[in-house]
Amino acid sequence: MPDRKPASRSATPVRPGAATAPLLSGGNPQIPKGDGDAPVQAYIAAMPGWTQALGRRLDALIVEAVPGVRKAVRWNSPFYGVEGQGWFLSFHVFTRYVKVSFFDGLSLTPVPPGGTPRGGQVRWIDICEDGPRDEAQLADWIRQAAALPGWTP
Repeated sequence: MPDRKPASRSATPVRPGAATAPLLSGGNPQIPKGDGDAPVQAYIAAMPGWTQALGRRLDALIVEAVPGVRKAVRWNSPFYGVEGQGWFLSFHVFTRYVKVSFFDGLSLTPVPPGGTPRGGQVRWIDICEDGPRDEAQLADWIRQAAALPGWTP
């Protein structure tokens, strides 16, 4: 098993004028747990480089597809849910991509491509800086996922 380095914690601002947030290994912002739009927007503002624009676009797609969506930051990731139904989606920054996870992804049509036996029902897509983005498919998955019973920790 390879040695694992502890998470890197840098308090350097992402860009001039941006909120200062420590970045964990892979560039994921360390944002305190919180409910509502404010912590999610703080997370997005602290996303490094090209991932910030993607975070803004993902948030907008989710809000467009699911009016009244519930938002929170948990485990250093934005979570999206429907009140009384639990969480249906989250995303997380990695060094070379942003992972968008659907908690009941096996129930989506078509099933998102990322998944492992250990992941159970969760399926995901990894979005790279220059990779193709099918926003229509993503919006369809978001609508489908929001209509399903969500994950409740």
